[in-house]
Amino acid sequence: MRDTVVMDESPVVGTGDDGDGVNDAALDVRRILVIHNPTAGGRRARRLRAVVAALEARGVSVAVKPTGKRGDAETFAREADPDGIDAVVAAGGDGTINEVINGLANHAKSGRPLPLGIVPMGTANVLAAELDLTMDAERLAAAIAGGRRTMIWPALANGRVFSLMAGAGLDARVVERVDPRVKRLIGKGAYVAETLVQLATRPDHRYCVTLDDAEPQEVASVIVAKGHFYGGRFICAPDARLTEPLLHVCLFPRGGRLNALRYVWGVTAGRLARFPDYRVVTAKRVRIDGPAGDGLFADAVQGDGDVLARLPVEIALAGWRLPVLAG
Repeated sequence: MRDTVVMDESPVVGTGDDGDGVNDAALDVRRILVIHNPTAGGRRARRLRAVVAALEARGVSVAVKPTGKRGDAETFAREADPDGIDAVVAAGGDGTINEVINGLANHAKSGRPLPLGIVPMGTANVLAAELDLTMDAERLAAAIAGGRRTMIWPALANGRVFSLMAGAGLDARVVERVDPRVKRLIGKGAYVAETLVQLATRPDHRYCVTLDDAEPQEVASVIVAKGHFYGGRFICAPDARLTEPLLHVCLFPRGGRLNALRYVWGVTAGRLARFPDYRVVTAKRVRIDGPAGDGLFADAVQGDGDVLARLPVEIALAGWRLPVLAG
């Protein structure tokens, strides 16, 4: 069952597209800044070197700036000079890309948006999947140098930008607790292992979700989606698209370990939409309240695969669009 809450579109800042999210005028991309997370991807670092070589072969001037700690990618993107470069490329996983997008937010809000290019090098690469980006270095370089823009609608969770999804409940606990060292060793398997740990050790919590001006409702977990892919190419919100100004709210109402296992199986087996208790609704504002907690002790909110906020959280469209070089 799916409900629809009719919403008004947020004001558009810096659109200039043809109505379906694709800009009708290609940029002249000659100078780019690549923000690179050296810890992402391991052997996939060769992909970045190949992309840089392919861009330079096309006459594009490339400056590569590696990050050293959390927050560097956001700072580098925020300090990028729109007069000195034509685009910012994020080379890393979805967490690195999220930082870069947060750094580009001020440029977009000021009416001088710097386009985002992507070299996927993470574990899941969900944003790359949403944009149908290839993993081939030559084609990635062609997409960046080609200057064709896809305009996406980011959203905000307590003022922090996310482009894919934000969630509270089991998935947020897993994201918060997963060991980065294990993640580097076994990739997506680290999330599977941590999910089993959380199911075995964490008591069942309930969350209060308020959609627009509707009455609050209790759920075991909630995911607010901007795209339809989740955790790779699994699907929670089949109708969600980055290019549309809608929040798709995925509600998992039933609590307990058995129901949590059932929902996890539904996602991974592609059967979630057939569950009679599972719902996807659309809204323009979402508030999530959770178990009693304060500051660092409040439940985490995951956004784009990283901890983005703590409960309670207010989620809404950002009110501006971001150009992405997706070809």
